[in-house]
Amino acid sequence: MNILGVSCWYHDAAAALIKNGEIVALNQEERFSRIKHDFSFPSKAIDSCLEQGRLSKSDIDFVVFYDKPILKFERIISSILSTVPGSLAVFREAVPLWLSQKFKFHKTVKKALGVRPDKVCFCYHHLAHAASGFFASAFDQSAILTVDGAGEWATATLGVGKGNAIKILKEMRFPHSLGLLYSVFTAFLGFKVNNGEYKVMGMASYGEPKYVDKIYKLVEVGDQGSIKLNMDYFSFHRSTSKAYTREFVKLFGEPRKPGSLFYTENTEFPVYFGQNQPDHQEQAVKNQYYADIAASIQKVLEDTLIKIASYLKKETGMKNLCYAGGVALNSKANYELLERKIFEDIFIQPAATDAGGALGAALWLWCQVLGREKPKSLKNIYLGKSFPESEIIKGIKNNNLQYKKIDDSELFEIIAGRLSEGKVIGWFQAGAEWGARALGNRSILADPRNPQMKNRVNMKIKFREPYRPFAPSILDEDIDKYIQREKEIQPDDYMLITYPVKKEKMRVIPAAIHVNGTARVQVVRKEMNLRFWKLIKAFKELTGVGAILNTSFNLKGQPIVNSPEDAIKTFLSSGIDMLVMGNWVIEKKIPNQIRE
Repeated sequence: MNILGVSCWYHDAAAALIKNGEIVALNQEERFSRIKHDFSFPSKAIDSCLEQGRLSKSDIDFVVFYDKPILKFERIISSILSTVPGSLAVFREAVPLWLSQKFKFHKTVKKALGVRPDKVCFCYHHLAHAASGFFASAFDQSAILTVDGAGEWATATLGVGKGNAIKILKEMRFPHSLGLLYSVFTAFLGFKVNNGEYKVMGMASYGEPKYVDKIYKLVEVGDQGSIKLNMDYFSFHRSTSKAYTREFVKLFGEPRKPGSLFYTENTEFPVYFGQNQPDHQEQAVKNQYYADIAASIQKVLEDTLIKIASYLKKETGMKNLCYAGGVALNSKANYELLERKIFEDIFIQPAATDAGGALGAALWLWCQVLGREKPKSLKNIYLGKSFPESEIIKGIKNNNLQYKKIDDSELFEIIAGRLSEGKVIGWFQAGAEWGARALGNRSILADPRNPQMKNRVNMKIKFREPYRPFAPSILDEDIDKYIQREKEIQPDDYMLITYPVKKEKMRVIPAAIHVNGTARVQVVRKEMNLRFWKLIKAFKELTGVGAILNTSFNLKGQPIVNSPEDAIKTFLSSGIDMLVMGNWVIEKKIPNQIRE
């Protein structure tokens, strides 16, 4: 039995393949198309899934979509009709798109794969999120929480999973959405919605939650965590270009200009911005205000999630929680959920956004529709496309690069040495990671001991905002030496929770610690990623530090690299010093390289 799950036409299009109950391939379309957050039909991701599963198109038994398009269209039309004439622009944009594309998933699938319409299924959006969490977890039974912007009508759901079945107990409905509330502030703070929410989380660490009371003028939060937005302040339901109204601006002031430099009086003017500007002091004050706004919406998000989780615990009595939806990538809020000890254990599916809906929809069909046994838990997340050595060699030769091929007996020690010397490494290995985080197969690596490395990697290599933090990847044997946590949980393997760093370690790995003394860690286990574990182990043997700075192998505005050619292009167009693809090593400005 071969089931293909598909998500597309909103953001983060993806495909997932389940073969006889086993998850065998997980791919996001952006990795192949090179369009960040690509939402188009994931034809390239599907092709890769079939290749990885060694299947032809005729071998597919079912295709399942992560949404109910008719219900979502009903919600859009209802919103348009309730806000006419201000929503006419939405009507002109949305209706032709739905009539020409989104109602024709059956036809698109038939054309792309030859699958008959009666073999095409549709899963509720939040049920797909719920399934991506529970059916991929190791729990036999669990409470389930999903929170995002919006699905068909639901914006958050509470449920229970037992065995091979999920039951949704309650839901919040559009337009009242915790995810959309956070996204509105994302837009106000000058970032792109569905792309910049994690930047708001990063900015929040530079501020204080001084404006929580103002935010509660926009939203009423019940004791159960249910929310009701005051729609006088919002326009996302009736506008294609503006998320908030003039009333919002009257309350919070002028929005931050996209792309403007961020620094505060406390951080001083960073030298990498160039010469100090005449209005430096004025801009620092403005930036501090925006940082305080970010801290305030982050606080409201965390407090509301705590209320929801507490109510869910009370209603279900479950000791475990499975959590999915875009809001589940807020690693700081995830720590608060863990710290409050509402549930004993938590599982967060690493691609918690719409990409994960492809996996959830496929798992839902296998378990709940076909009645099959719940699969083994998702532990191997390196289920993206891998490339043969011939592709690496082809990329090297096409770009006329000098290289060395180094055997494993020497490779890890040599690369660890280069890291300790201050070199920045592009690390490309085997199958691509599933989800938004680079977890050691498509990573940029650096020495976390050097306090200047954060600025260097941000400005000279990633070409992104200098306040953005990096994560440490830490050996499982050493993790509790570095962070303050009470127990081991699986999301730590996926870089999904931000922990306080122990004071004595802050000066040991300063480049991988955020301004507030926290770090979004990845625990690296030998059984999950042996090559990455060996590299960090070699670095520890050389330096005494069992951690390295790890960030995604991409430049600002680009998806994480997928192919050897992608890796080489990024290497050549950035300040990365060395590229390692499998055992093939390319180093800039090093004489006497060996050409084989």
